[in-house]
Amino acid sequence: MIDPQAHAEILNQALPYIQAFRGQTFVVKYGGSAMKDPHLMEGVIRNVLLLDLVGIRCILVHGGGPEIDTWLGKLGLEKKTLNGLRVTDQATMDVVEMALAGRANKALVAEVQKAGGKAIGLSGRDADLLVADQISEELGRVGNVTKVNAEVLMVATSAGFIPVVCSVATDAKKQALNVNADSAAAAIASSVGASKLILLTDTNGVLSDKDDAHSTISQLTHAEARGMLDSGKADRGMIPKLEGALFALESGVDSVHMINGGVPNALLIEVFTHSGIGTMMTRS
Repeated sequence: MIDPQAHAEILNQALPYIQAFRGQTFVVKYGGSAMKDPHLMEGVIRNVLLLDLVGIRCILVHGGGPEIDTWLGKLGLEKKTLNGLRVTDQATMDVVEMALAGRANKALVAEVQKAGGKAIGLSGRDADLLVADQISEELGRVGNVTKVNAEVLMVATSAGFIPVVCSVATDAKKQALNVNADSAAAAIASSVGASKLILLTDTNGVLSDKDDAHSTISQLTHAEARGMLDSGKADRGMIPKLEGALFALESGVDSVHMINGGVPNALLIEVFTHSGIGTMMTRS
């Protein structure tokens, strides 16, 4: 049974944040275990819809590593990684686009609409939403986002839709490129003038000790994050997240939040409470 007094205290704590953030745009990068578990997916989507209900415009950006891995296995294709990024030959790129733009994207759109929201699913290739340059021949069809067509997203959010964007981009020849979802979310947050970029991960945020799940750093400055990258303290999975976060902060996003998407209501706890639940990164 819910304690009415406790419920009221939570609401009183949330109200100032609701009032402060109303009318702003949040970009939420969705991935990790929260994307594999239907129950967790439902919880994340309901959190996003609550943000939307109180007047916060949300843009969902997603990858889908487990979905890609499943289909690579079914097709007998080997998974290869280099420096935390998926090596993507043309056959793998075909699987990436099918898994992300097809199955993963439409599953998220369906979940939003099942919960009563309005969503529009987009590939980064739609209307040249995400334009990227190939990183290297060694990585294959992997790119860095160089341009975002923010107009597409602003039209959608202004009309009351939640854009659901998968991390597939187009290159100068209009061919598909696989892009890291954290990096794509950071580029989108920068382009739409988002006040917050929220990265859902499988850890409790940025850890001071990657082997200790309880060593979450509650607040992290730009300089401290740069120091973790330069010193090699950040492990491979955290590197693209920190790099994306730094880019977003340098491009005008007020704060970047890294939270564990497997914790129920993690999104609301991080945004609407004093202490939050993960790591908040700021410019200073």
